[in-house]
Amino acid sequence: MGLPINTAGVVDRLTQMVGSRATTARGVLEQHGRSEAYHASRPPDVVVFPETTEEVAEIVKLCASVGLPVVPFGAGTSLEGNAAAVEGGLCFDFSRMNRILAVHDKDMDVVVQPGITRKQLNAQLRDTGLFFPIDPGADASIGGMASTRASGTMAVRYGTMKDNVMALEVVLADGRIIRTARRARKSSAGYDLTRLFVGSEGTLGILTEITLKLHPWPQAISSAVCSFTSLHDAVETAIEIIQSGIPVARVELLDDVMMRGINGYAKFGYREAPTLFFEFHGTDAGVAEQAELAQAIAAEHGGLGFEWARAAEERSRLWQARDNTLYAGLSLKPGARAMITDVCVPISRLAECLVENRRDVEANGLIAPIVGHVGDGNFHMLILIDPDNADEVARAKALHARLVARAIAMDGTCTGEHGVGLGKIDFLRDELGDTVDVMRGIKAALDPRHLMNPGKIFRRAEVTP
Repeated sequence: MGLPINTAGVVDRLTQMVGSRATTARGVLEQHGRSEAYHASRPPDVVVFPETTEEVAEIVKLCASVGLPVVPFGAGTSLEGNAAAVEGGLCFDFSRMNRILAVHDKDMDVVVQPGITRKQLNAQLRDTGLFFPIDPGADASIGGMASTRASGTMAVRYGTMKDNVMALEVVLADGRIIRTARRARKSSAGYDLTRLFVGSEGTLGILTEITLKLHPWPQAISSAVCSFTSLHDAVETAIEIIQSGIPVARVELLDDVMMRGINGYAKFGYREAPTLFFEFHGTDAGVAEQAELAQAIAAEHGGLGFEWARAAEERSRLWQARDNTLYAGLSLKPGARAMITDVCVPISRLAECLVENRRDVEANGLIAPIVGHVGDGNFHMLILIDPDNADEVARAKALHARLVARAIAMDGTCTGEHGVGLGKIDFLRDELGDTVDVMRGIKAALDPRHLMNPGKIFRRAEVTP
């Protein structure tokens, strides 16, 4: 891509500051321009691997002095082009800032750097008896999860990132370092800046330290799989379980198309029908009671029997299959790319939304397996396309637009957990109307030159007069 003329000396300055941890190697740039998203690669001009908050702050000041955009990069698992360098610039790869800085086991919280992944974090917490429950499927970085307000399979019990981030250290667009809160479990001290930055996708500042709530490992865990004759019956089962107050830890829906992919990819032998994956946490007696109640509700809705996974290795294999739905879905159409999207609606409208969407998919001759966090009304669709088939791509984009419009009409959202990134910019105003102007005002106040991850959530023209 080549650095802009006014930044000709930036790489030299960066090399003086961090040595070989600044690179313009083509392969590294290309790696940081793409993710799991369908969107085309948008590589940065230079990648830096910082090791401290102070390094990040000094580099941001340098970039601000020459007008160079700054883009944060975690594990590259985002799904809406959230970390694409649409205007080039400098990419911060946080893989070297991957340490636990402090564990406060009596307070049940932990302070981490943004590059640590959720699996690394839980592996290092194992001896404390505590764990971090947010599980978006991929082994995403904590910084990326906070930036996109991620959630995942256990949100129905433990909440999303917004519920589990207690405080942040942030480098602002001018290089200032701020802390948004202390470690107290609640506070009424001024604006809630923590939740302003959670979900901001690096457009307001760079997260360099994150304080998280932890939870005790449950005494007992049990998982189960149950299939149904229709999507409607599966969703109604999940809704009744939630409304009955059963504290299920996970309740995931895979449609019959996705189950076909799972069987082929992971060599399972499940029924190729709409299927719920459950997990129950608690005491031995509590888990047994939860499972019994959930099984009874499933039976009332025509559930075709529970298949239990109680041993740790059995549960791991079951949830690994759920986590690999991207690859299982892709196996249904070899050579295809997945246009991955998600929406979220009130759970009372979920069955209707899913059924209408499924009819739309079939009417347009597309393959689009569905997986959903049905406990909170969120589901994902993988629209499988041949990227060289213009007609198929057009049909997929039109399907995606109708899905989002359908969700918003049901008082839902265009994105439950992927973030806006590049893929949902055109839908944000449909959902929030003039509220978007307030967001633009916040962006302009904190980043008036539009250097922090430009082109995400808003286009530059929407922010810069």
